[in-house]
Amino acid sequence: MTLSAMLLWMLLAPLVGAVAIAVSPRHLAKHIGLASSLVVLFLSIVFAVQFPAWTTGAFVPDTNVFPDGVVSLTGVTFTLGVDSVSLLLILLTTFLTPLALWGSYTAIEGREREFYGWFLTLLSAMLLAFMARDVIAFYVGYEFTIVPMLFLIAIFGGDDRKYASLKFFVFTFVGSVITLAALVYVASKSAEATKVWDFSLSALQAHAKTLSPKEQFWVFVALMVGFCVKVPFFPVHTWLPLAHTQAPTAGSVILAGTLLKLGTYGVYRIALPMAPNAAVETVGFLAILCVIAVVAISLVCCAQTDMKKLVAYSSVAHMGVCMLGMLSLNPLGMNGSILYMINHGLSTGALFLCIGFMYERYHTKDMDQLSGLAKVMPIWAFFVVFFTMTSVGLPGLNGFVSEFLCLMGAFAATTHTDSGFPGLLGPKWMIVAGVGSLIFGAVYMLYMVGRVVWGPLKAPGHGDDHGHGAVAAVGHAGGHGAGQGAASGAGSSSTTAAGPKHDDSAAGGHGHRLPTDLSAREIAILAPLAVICLVIGIHPYPLLDVITPSTKATLAGYPEAVRDFDATRESRGELATAPALPADAPTTPAATDASTALGSNLGVIAR
Repeated sequence: MTLSAMLLWMLLAPLVGAVAIAVSPRHLAKHIGLASSLVVLFLSIVFAVQFPAWTTGAFVPDTNVFPDGVVSLTGVTFTLGVDSVSLLLILLTTFLTPLALWGSYTAIEGREREFYGWFLTLLSAMLLAFMARDVIAFYVGYEFTIVPMLFLIAIFGGDDRKYASLKFFVFTFVGSVITLAALVYVASKSAEATKVWDFSLSALQAHAKTLSPKEQFWVFVALMVGFCVKVPFFPVHTWLPLAHTQAPTAGSVILAGTLLKLGTYGVYRIALPMAPNAAVETVGFLAILCVIAVVAISLVCCAQTDMKKLVAYSSVAHMGVCMLGMLSLNPLGMNGSILYMINHGLSTGALFLCIGFMYERYHTKDMDQLSGLAKVMPIWAFFVVFFTMTSVGLPGLNGFVSEFLCLMGAFAATTHTDSGFPGLLGPKWMIVAGVGSLIFGAVYMLYMVGRVVWGPLKAPGHGDDHGHGAVAAVGHAGGHGAGQGAASGAGSSSTTAAGPKHDDSAAGGHGHRLPTDLSAREIAILAPLAVICLVIGIHPYPLLDVITPSTKATLAGYPEAVRDFDATRESRGELATAPALPADAPTTPAATDASTALGSNLGVIAR
């Protein structure tokens, strides 16, 4: 099978699975859904093994699937192609999806065909966005992800699912329409110049650079509006915590793991290469939003009592660090940003799975009602502590590598760097973001672990027995957000519990009996995530080696753009810097000297 055919089948297999689910008996829906997602995972692995451009930054196969079709006559093509970065995000998507679906086996008991069918449709849409080399094809995948996630939240969500789904739709849809307007504008200007409509990403990026500075500025702003909502940036982040809190566990895993990455991927793949001169003008403003997200949202996290909402808010803070690395405009920060996308998807997705597994047993995420769960769920406690450590950036785990690179990229992003990639940030940005991420992040995550995992045993159905005697046997039935009951009885740690329909609702169903601690299925879901987090933390260089060629291609126009921007500011007297001095004149501040020295070694550090 050719590489083009494999990409096409990766898109079609989930849709075939969704159709099969629709015509199959209800009890087969979850098995068909899992099998379909595993087929896509297998295809993506085979494609990755055969991929010839891991270290070149090239797009492969980058060919139109329908070269002689009617679609191409309109200027819209169905061109599929991936480079190393998009392929890594595809692998992340195809890896997380079967884990999320398998994790829903006992959580989803009603309307199963709808759940697994919409989930496979969502998978196909996300993959199309990562594969597309035509902006219309990209937009179709990017925008269509809204529909399945809307129904997953609206049907399978908690008590506030309708409001959460509506807010999710309004924010993401409105932002995406503005982004589409910018893309169509660039295509129309290109058509005026060439007399041919061409929506290919490479053609539009090339033509966008010929637009006037004012046009480039507004095109970049319009592109960023949609992408910033999806990331999400402060202050358009308010839809995310609500969507996470109300979504079923699998929905939260994919929302954090890959759906948010469509926003960062859009910035990386479309916005930054399309208008570098406009980007450097807005870097300062965007960096301020990133720092606010890191610091202010971290403080918001400290005030949360709902475990899922705390992790949801933490995603906003994490993505602030991720985008700050991207805005450093050097390979060090950009490599860290791409790696951050992957690591955040693994760590935060795993935390949502852990919270979901706990919720199936106790039907609460309120930290005021939970304490000392390590006494009855020691395996679960191990995974929660482990993934918390990955989230806070413990050295030796995956989170540390990407966070360090993002912060060091911001630190080295000065105009006087010797790296060849001057930037517009510097040490002060790294210090503020580091305080918010490393210190505040550790505070609220470890506070959550301390309250829920350690201390005297307290949980619905347990009473105040401090770990001696009763363990919970929890039942669940009824309508959305209702019918959650608990009954306690004497027994040992082998006592079982009946799980709910899903996270925050129960649309009928038969119920499943779960062991007090994690089952073999649940351990098998979390274990590969833990192994990958550990491997990346210990040996990240293979990933960095394949990411670097792509990031350097994205940054190709930025050294000149930054220098031009600095020259313009100096001519206006806006840049309070001394005239250029000989290289041996040590007159720069110590912090700038340090960042310059670090910047001169970007290639070594970022590999």
